[in-house]
Amino acid sequence: MSKSLQADTDTLESGALHRTPLRMSPSDLGTIFANLEKAEYTLIGPKVSEGIIAYDRISHPDELPRGVTDRQKPAEYRLSHSDQPHYFSYAVGPHTFKRFTFPPRHTLFTSTKEGGELKLADSSPPVRKFAFIGIRSCEIAALLIQDKVFDNDQFRDNHYAAGRKDNFILAVNCTHPADTCFCVSTRSGPSVSEHFDLSITEVCESGEHFFIVYVGSDLGESMLVGIDKIDATDSEKAMAQSSLDKAAANMQRSLSTDGLKELLYDNAESPHWEELGKRCLSCTSCTMVCPTCFCSTVEDSTNLSGSEATRTRVWDSCFNEDYSYIHGGSIRTSPAARYRHWITHKLATWQDQFGSLGCVGCGRCITWCPSSIDLTEEISKLRKKQTDNKTTLVKE
Repeated sequence: MSKSLQADTDTLESGALHRTPLRMSPSDLGTIFANLEKAEYTLIGPKVSEGIIAYDRISHPDELPRGVTDRQKPAEYRLSHSDQPHYFSYAVGPHTFKRFTFPPRHTLFTSTKEGGELKLADSSPPVRKFAFIGIRSCEIAALLIQDKVFDNDQFRDNHYAAGRKDNFILAVNCTHPADTCFCVSTRSGPSVSEHFDLSITEVCESGEHFFIVYVGSDLGESMLVGIDKIDATDSEKAMAQSSLDKAAANMQRSLSTDGLKELLYDNAESPHWEELGKRCLSCTSCTMVCPTCFCSTVEDSTNLSGSEATRTRVWDSCFNEDYSYIHGGSIRTSPAARYRHWITHKLATWQDQFGSLGCVGCGRCITWCPSSIDLTEEISKLRKKQTDNKTTLVKE
């Protein structure tokens, strides 16, 4: 068992949560959904849309991707359908929950001209409570990272804070990681041990289909009203844990984090970046699907009469040449420089800024890169080249 998975298990079994795990029938999901809607939550969860698992507004378990699995490899994503009853037998898709806390587009303010006088109107954050249904451990870790960016001791983004306020977290432990996942390496999965209201592990095997449920808060407990609370048996807990053990053991990729920051700092001038730059299309796909990236820009627009102007914040990417434009030109003009900047920030300078990696091992950047660039593979190559160079110097 991996160290991170063992830590998760120790936490769950230590009594840190409110009570022993429950066995819940899949039909009880409907009761939880109804309780959340009564509490005026906006339910956001996974559903099949245009050939992907997308996060969107849902109201009933029938909208979940039942019987759907996915196949992910570098530059490949496919869904398949079966008559199996499982709800959560897939890995993460291109959508992330950050699109609800840090939307791709939102208005910052609007200015209007009335009788020669200019008036500014702030765009007030929407008043709504999100219930994130089916969120995975890596995605919870990503939200916590974004909290450090947008809601810290020195800076608070009111729009982001409004999206994060009073979130209800119904987490799903991941039992079907994709070929591109490596959350064990970043200690962010596949099971969740904190920062949730309810967490479930779906067991669907040997003709049985049930959930093992952990309660992580009083709020989570309150959403179980109307459900028979049956303690899970040792054998049922063992079935769930076995699924998580297999998920951790079956991950195809890994990222060694030992000395990672120093590796990237020491190899800023490595020829490896030029080799990588020949493959990178600077298409921005990796940053658009990443659950932690937070680059943005602003766009100003006016109506045809010139009486109203609007400033809108939109997602941007450090892979766009204009993103590093400074009075006269871009300071990162090549794909090699932009990729080096992105991966160095994600895995090195992020640690200096926020005290953690900026990567949660979800593997989206690998799946959705049209050039099949694999972050874990590139780090491994960089380590090997550094080792080979040191060996050559010793011989000389």
